[in-house]
Amino acid sequence: MAGLLVCVAVLAAASAYGVLHKRRSGRVRVRGRDDGKRLGADRLGGELGERATLVQFSSAFCAPCRATRRVLGEVAGVVPGVTHIEIDAEAHLDLVRELDILKTPTVLVLDADGHIVRRATGQPRKADVIAALGEAV
Repeated sequence: MAGLLVCVAVLAAASAYGVLHKRRSGRVRVRGRDDGKRLGADRLGGELGERATLVQFSSAFCAPCRATRRVLGEVAGVVPGVTHIEIDAEAHLDLVRELDILKTPTVLVLDADGHIVRRATGQPRKADVIAALGEAV
């Protein structure tokens, strides 16, 4: 009987963790550790947008990275003054460590000056990215 209770408790805890992880993945939010960090065009390998820049950290075998690339490309095409830059995380490990990128895809929303204003880990939704751009201006 005790084994059954342990099994049920472990399943309940794992289920709760899975639901919480799914709800948080892809949400665009502010991280306190990003305050004051600025990225220039020289570090990103591309020009910053007039209004904002969407920086995506990807890896070669990341399936959600392809969907994120599509979403961010659509947003950059629809919202004037917004640029999308994709960075290969494996090729830029120094930048990944400096910015505390723990998984791909990770999206950083930069304002016109290159300051990090928002971050999303996982595949973000188009509406969330557009809302974050409104706050970046």
